[in-house]
Amino acid sequence: MKTISILLFTIFISFTSQAQDITGQWNGVLKVQGIQLRLVFNVSKVENGYASTMDSPDQGAKGIPVTKTSFENSKIKFEVSNAMIQYDGELQGNEIIGTFKQGGQAFPMNLSRKAIEKEIVKRPQEPVKPYSYYSEDVTFQNTTANITLAGTLTLPKKEGKFPVVVLISGSGPQNRDEELAGHKPFLLISDHLTKNGIAVLRYDDRGVAQSKGDFSSATSADFATDVESAIAYLKTRKEINKNKIGLVGHSEGGIIASMVASRSKDVSFIILLAGTGIQGDQLLLLQQNLIAKANGASETEINKSLAINAKIFELVVKSDDNQKLKMDVTKEINVAIKNDPTTTIPNGMTQEQFVALQVNQVTSPWMDYFIKYNPASALEKVKCPVLAVNGEKDLQVAPKENLSAIKNALIKGGNKDVTTIEFPNLNHLFQESTTGSPNEYASIEQTFAPIALDEITKWIVKQTK
Repeated sequence: MKTISILLFTIFISFTSQAQDITGQWNGVLKVQGIQLRLVFNVSKVENGYASTMDSPDQGAKGIPVTKTSFENSKIKFEVSNAMIQYDGELQGNEIIGTFKQGGQAFPMNLSRKAIEKEIVKRPQEPVKPYSYYSEDVTFQNTTANITLAGTLTLPKKEGKFPVVVLISGSGPQNRDEELAGHKPFLLISDHLTKNGIAVLRYDDRGVAQSKGDFSSATSADFATDVESAIAYLKTRKEINKNKIGLVGHSEGGIIASMVASRSKDVSFIILLAGTGIQGDQLLLLQQNLIAKANGASETEINKSLAINAKIFELVVKSDDNQKLKMDVTKEINVAIKNDPTTTIPNGMTQEQFVALQVNQVTSPWMDYFIKYNPASALEKVKCPVLAVNGEKDLQVAPKENLSAIKNALIKGGNKDVTTIEFPNLNHLFQESTTGSPNEYASIEQTFAPIALDEITKWIVKQTK
């Protein structure tokens, strides 16, 4: 559910070296879960050796100083300590063969004197302009949070009155296309629905791209107010049938769709795309178990990890004091490291830094809320028609456990219009997949399986007749 982001901070560097001339510009492309990020190291000669800066053109960052560099016997190392970035390579002619590391993860990346272009990734389903329908960039206000959100409204025609859906992204900061692993599923869904007579509003998450606000401090409940603001905006548009406004939420977006539908009479139907039905702590433990198995971890390793995480999640669930929680989680992780001498601390990171990174993640506002939240509390109050779909090979939101929990909660609340579908061979992104592992997402050319897209569209058309 989360996507990896590369954090870049500013600092200064110097290093010593001899022999080969490494001054000048070195270019590389970092590939992380389907995302390609160009990086440039600029090396110049100074009195005590060399000084370097780093550019990240795709993030609009330039002239970032590096904290430490060494160059000896053809081996070169760049470090940006505050961002936990380390690059180790070996100079071979006009190329540096090496590895980029950040936050305990390592990715191969070679550097060249020549400017390097991103590889063109095949995404055959991705729609291209000109579109056969009307598309308009829009902004709307979330007065509760005092922020402006930016998105795209697509209409089957410029004039007319149409049913509409709001697309709600999954966890992690994402743009209006829900771009991840080199795919743009919301662009594809929007295109397909609009061609079938359904207007679509999709928008950048708060603090992402053109939307304002602070993503890092927000929880699912905060994101729900963004959706409510989107609905309020749509009600001001003359092209929208105000009695036919639906919500389509992917993953965490399904949680948010249920929240909004449980308290708004303006929502006439909702679709949960790999939405969750069980409490966050149980969902995460199940997710970790399934992904670890798919990645070949042993039963011993899996059970050990699950036991530690279960204890930590229990601390979160029972806590109402964030500062005490941080101390308790810190103690628990340190004990786990002490009891397991095989624990690997990432290169360039002390145990204290490693533990602090884990603690900050698990006690963040979003994670704290997610771990404690049980979607059933909102689902039992949803009275509008609901379609809940999932892929058989989804390892992030296990289909059987979640679809049954969603259905049971809706029925318990008296909802009589509930449809659930489990699509064979589809993963969390609704791609036709081999294992369902997140490692496959970027390598699969398909963005969204046609069978799922068609079923979703038929159901919406039925609701909006």
